[in-house]
Amino acid sequence: MTEILFAFMLLGSLALGNVTHQNSTYTDPILPGFHPDPSCIFVPSWDNTYFCASSSFNVFPGIPIHASKDLRNWKLIGNAISRPEMLPRLATTIKDTSGIWAPTLRYREGSDSTNENESDHGKGRFWISTTLVFDNLAADDESRWDNFVICTDDPFEPDSWTDPVHFDFGGYDTSLFWDDDGQVYVTGSHEYKVWPGIQTATINLETGETGPWENPWNGTGGLAPEGPHLYKKDDHYYLMLAEGGTGEGHMVTMARSRDINGPYEPAPHNPVLSNANTTAFFQAVGHADLFQNVHGSWWAVALSTRSGPDFKNYPMGRETVLTPVQWEKGEWPIFQNVSGITSGWELPSEPILVSDGEGPYVDSPDHLTFPPNSTLPLHLIHWRLPTPDTYLISPPGNENSLVLRSSVLNLTSTNGLSTSGKGQTFISRRQTDSLFTYQLDINASNLRNKEDDVGVSIFLTEAYHFDLGIVLLPQTDKNDTSGELAPYVRFRGMSGYSVPETVFPFPQYLSIDSPITLEIKAFNWTHYSFAAGPRDARHLMQTYGIARGEQLSAGFTGTLVGPYATTNGREGSQNGEFEVAVGNWTYLPQGQIIN
Repeated sequence: MTEILFAFMLLGSLALGNVTHQNSTYTDPILPGFHPDPSCIFVPSWDNTYFCASSSFNVFPGIPIHASKDLRNWKLIGNAISRPEMLPRLATTIKDTSGIWAPTLRYREGSDSTNENESDHGKGRFWISTTLVFDNLAADDESRWDNFVICTDDPFEPDSWTDPVHFDFGGYDTSLFWDDDGQVYVTGSHEYKVWPGIQTATINLETGETGPWENPWNGTGGLAPEGPHLYKKDDHYYLMLAEGGTGEGHMVTMARSRDINGPYEPAPHNPVLSNANTTAFFQAVGHADLFQNVHGSWWAVALSTRSGPDFKNYPMGRETVLTPVQWEKGEWPIFQNVSGITSGWELPSEPILVSDGEGPYVDSPDHLTFPPNSTLPLHLIHWRLPTPDTYLISPPGNENSLVLRSSVLNLTSTNGLSTSGKGQTFISRRQTDSLFTYQLDINASNLRNKEDDVGVSIFLTEAYHFDLGIVLLPQTDKNDTSGELAPYVRFRGMSGYSVPETVFPFPQYLSIDSPITLEIKAFNWTHYSFAAGPRDARHLMQTYGIARGEQLSAGFTGTLVGPYATTNGREGSQNGEFEVAVGNWTYLPQGQIIN
């Protein structure tokens, strides 16, 4: 398999040193795994730091914010949607394509900041405009789109983003732009099935009031003109769009005008960025954003799938890639095509790490022990809002463990589309590596009733997931007519439709009263294995199931991995019916496949 390239990115290899700048190479994706629709900025007054936001759809906390000093090493510093009360309607979204779409991140110097660290950072404010989408509603139903703006004076501070200021707009992918006179504009995409085109208006960020909407440009005629961003350079307004749909035909297009409302002249070399109709491993390249680095050179971030042109195997979904842009004065920008190893502008010869922020680097391994008085790490997430008191860290009697309280609904829910606000007990992290091993110790001794079930899942959406669990079921021994329950190992899944499940008797060396290690491994770039064994004798690990990455490749999101606890909808059961302690959460990155 000499055609497959591996990029091993281990945090322990990072070292600080004298920094010089030179044209150099880097590896895509910069934010691997479920990090679509990136928006990135460079903020010199924050110690020359780069910041990126990405879409989170139904995940909570939502809108992860990553920071970097060198464009190679990206640290999770927070989640802009961090409090359930910010968006309570996220609990009731229907469809896996609903939730938070395409946040645009911007920084404005001279805002009315209340930052107490102004001696360390410039007086300014970080802004995000985005849309909470209810994708089950009709295309001409404007309640489908809930647009809002949030802001913070310090993105490194947990829970610092303000409550949303909502504004009326019958579309999505909204983006803020400040003109030279300080006037703020918002640009968004109208639902293309109803009213094709891009819309722009002035906006009051304090009240959400907008001015009249203008239609500056409708794109080049490609499917779904969306993801608009406005920039001003050399006395021109540049409007950049995504077109072609976020799949094989995805592309970036651009036009410019001397008036913000147009008319706009399309770039003669549109699309300015795309891997459509190529044999590249990186496909679906589009939905880009532009920024300059510390030396004034231009870069673009975009989303992409590592799928190859057959577009079958891409379980990590749409990821964030980086590419250099040549943009001479008065000229159109020239984007370099996206590939796994890219030669870029000036990058530090030695890593420069972000010292602030509580989250991990995106390529870090996990070894989580959930010590007393700690909180959930920033990179652990839920599917929609968690129900209260479901996740307990080191409660008495279960120190150094995370205790999960069961949900009635399992990971498929009732229809594979929603939970109706009832919640699912499932906590996870993004899969960020083509190859990895995930292990978790589970104490299943509190299982009491039929279909009590605890396990681990590789999860894309409610309609696409594979689970390995310890479950109580009636005895299947034909000589046992007592109807007593016994523990079994069960492997099952959903891949747009139900996959036949397999139930295995407990091997003699497993006991429900002793910790059991469950494992999910991406052992090559197309397959996952699911194994279980006694915690203290892991040489006895036995494989119980195999899933294909192709079975987890669909939609807008990317795969998550973590534990669940459920009564599987048993009649009369309630949330919190049983508790289960998990610990020694380990995620070991083992390689990226980039070609």
